Amino acid sequence: MSAVRRKFGDEYQVVGPARSGTRRERQRFVDKNGRCNVQHGNLGGESSRYLSDLFTTLVDLKWRWNLLIFLLTYTVAWLVMASMWWGIAYLRGDLHRAHDDTYTPCVANVYNFPSAFLFFIETEATIGYGHRYITERCPEGIVLFLFQSLLGSIVDAFLIGCMFIKMSQPKKRAETLMFSHAAVVSQRDGKLCLMFRVGNLRNSHMVSAQIRCKLIKSRQTPEGEFLPLDQCELDVGFGTGADQLFLVSPLTICHEINSKSPFFCLSQRSLRSEQFEIVVILEGIVETTGMTCQARTSYTEDEVLWGHRFLPVMSLEDGFFRVDYSQFHATFEVPTPPYSVKEQEENLSLSSPLNSPVDNNKTRREQVCSLDCIDIAGEKNKLPFKLQKISSRKEDLPRRALRISSSNTEKTCSTGDLLKIQEISPISDGEDSDDRIQLKALKINAEALTQSTGDLELQKNPPGMCALEMKLEENLPAKLRKINSDRLS
Repeated sequence: MSAVRRKFGDEYQVVGPARSGTRRERQRFVDKNGRCNVQHGNLGGESSRYLSDLFTTLVDLKWRWNLLIFLLTYTVAWLVMASMWWGIAYLRGDLHRAHDDTYTPCVANVYNFPSAFLFFIETEATIGYGHRYITERCPEGIVLFLFQSLLGSIVDAFLIGCMFIKMSQPKKRAETLMFSHAAVVSQRDGKLCLMFRVGNLRNSHMVSAQIRCKLIKSRQTPEGEFLPLDQCELDVGFGTGADQLFLVSPLTICHEINSKSPFFCLSQRSLRSEQFEIVVILEGIVETTGMTCQARTSYTEDEVLWGHRFLPVMSLEDGFFRVDYSQFHATFEVPTPPYSVKEQEENLSLSSPLNSPVDNNKTRREQVCSLDCIDIAGEKNKLPFKLQKISSRKEDLPRRALRISSSNTEKTCSTGDLLKIQEISPISDGEDSDDRIQLKALKINAEALTQSTGDLELQKNPPGMCALEMKLEENLPAKLRKINSDRLS
């Protein structure tokens, strides 16, 4: 394990100078220009797999090797075919009787190897000057001519096709796709985000442009397994469709740092000691050729600026929008908390109980009440059916008492109104004695009703359920009390 860690850990961490004097830049997994720093070695017998896909192997070669193979293939093919034509002329004796007008050779006007080579070039390139030609008395020459035509077509298709694919590869198109030199960490819409910028230098669009991000970081599992250069996906809007780009003007790609992000525990202080690499992959279809193009770059922890934001590059001109690419990589500092998202959430959870203690007590009381209700309902369900029916009848008695009290209260209000009417409209001395007698009776009845409703108001909040039941039973007639006692027994 230590050997693996030493091989993939230390060498991955420290190589070359960096921006600080004491810390050196480590080896990148992907260069800034998108080239992957990976070499395959010790293939053994697996090298033969490259020959099985010869066309792709030639396309993947560098340009200098492609040009060398192109020149050597045509030169060797021309020399071999010219030697075959010279051999036919030599075996037939045409070289010794070249100037005999009565003799018909296989190929007219072929005297030596240079003339045979010129005849092959004229035939292969379909130039046909008319001075050298095949006669009808040379069947072997006709067969060689057919073989030459077929072989030349195959070689042309293979090499010219390889060169065409090599030239039309969209790798150069990726050079006109720009990425910002650094990534920034700042707040956007109240959330801590990791951001970088992409741009397209050409007027031709990238159709169906999509961007992805990978976090390259070595880690060790809880089981003790060391994973060198482990890859983790960074969400840049896959669920919301923000990863699908309309890349007409420079765009700022945003990765929200939340509990699902690998940077959930990343703070400004821990960023100085972290070792990771963010690989950015931009894919799209070139509008002019219809071929898929992929541009790549990477950001190490030294290229992540905490508390920075990109300068705007768009401006409105007379009838169009102008992009200032001189400010494409420029950033400026903004106020950003130096704490990680995890620390911010923990601080928020610790400070929230102090802000609202009343609400917490209220919720606790509601929980206790709800638990008591659940316990009472559970105990009631455990009783037999007859007992449940009797208890429900007992529970209906306080409800009836409350209804009676409410109706009496209404009566109290109505009698109170009568009393007010009596005070407001005094009776004159000239009224009849019968009216006075009726008003006095109404006053007496109102006082009686007020007294009865007052008694019910006292009974509205009884000290206990048993006391209320005893009072109600005392008010019942004798027959009803006997029926109620029989039911309870």
